Amino acid sequence: MINVKNRTLILFLSIVTLLISGTIVYSLVSSPADITGSQEKIVVAASVLPQKEFIEKVGGDRVQVIIMVPQGADPHTYEPEPSKLRELSQAKIYFEVGSGIEFEMAWMDKIKSLNSQMQIINSSEGIKLIPNQESQEPNQSEGNIASESDPHVWVSPRNAMQMVENTYQGLVNVDPAHKNYYLKNKENYLHELQELDSNIRQSLEHDDNNENQTILVYHPAWGYFCKEYGLKQIAIQHNGKEPSAQLIAQIIDEARNKNVQAIFVSPQFSSRNAEVIAQEIGAQTVVIDPLAPDYIQNMENVLKAFQNS
Repeated sequence: MINVKNRTLILFLSIVTLLISGTIVYSLVSSPADITGSQEKIVVAASVLPQKEFIEKVGGDRVQVIIMVPQGADPHTYEPEPSKLRELSQAKIYFEVGSGIEFEMAWMDKIKSLNSQMQIINSSEGIKLIPNQESQEPNQSEGNIASESDPHVWVSPRNAMQMVENTYQGLVNVDPAHKNYYLKNKENYLHELQELDSNIRQSLEHDDNNENQTILVYHPAWGYFCKEYGLKQIAIQHNGKEPSAQLIAQIIDEARNKNVQAIFVSPQFSSRNAEVIAQEIGAQTVVIDPLAPDYIQNMENVLKAFQNS
């Protein structure tokens, strides 16, 4: 026979069990709505990997980023996979580089047609473009698109600051309710970029002789960096094609006169001709990537490479 004390304990345990069950049921029912209502991320698309850091630093946990040109691919020739194009149907905004990068010249019309509701933001708005060393000649072959401006705007940290400002404005356009959140993130990241710019400037300003003012590169991707920090870029690749024997001879003569100790190559391109020239002048080839994903860390690595050349 159950006494009063035991009945009280059983009643108490029954109430606790009901409360726990009710909490679990409520959680199962309410969680999906809470996730989609308060934690759903804005799908944002962009062309090249350096933009990923710009967008994520400003957008924080509010954004999910799609990058069209994957790591290791050449944005001058890359054609996106159909699956990547399908992802664009979910994007609210697309940050194009906007500087004449060949991927965008070839694909932006198609990209826009896939999602007419997607806002397009020119990340290079407000940046002064410089001439492209790689522009094709007037009789360029069919399908070989080239820009009159150098498309590699992001390799200058000061240009990157403007791209971040444009990123902030674009995110506010599509998500004004979180303007203050984006503003705080933007200001924090701009401070990091300002420190990067100051460090590069201070590190290079003592290199005021001609030997250290010239860099020899395979692909002319560093024009904005050189313009910003008083360097001269000599490029092996011209007019989007391999150099002739005559041009290689000219480059070798100039490199010897400038006492060039390193030739900088990008992982997206063959280094064969660069290695031939390096052997002739007693230099080494050094890999630097203008399209690496971790922007600030990569630019610090580039600085070290230039200083050690």
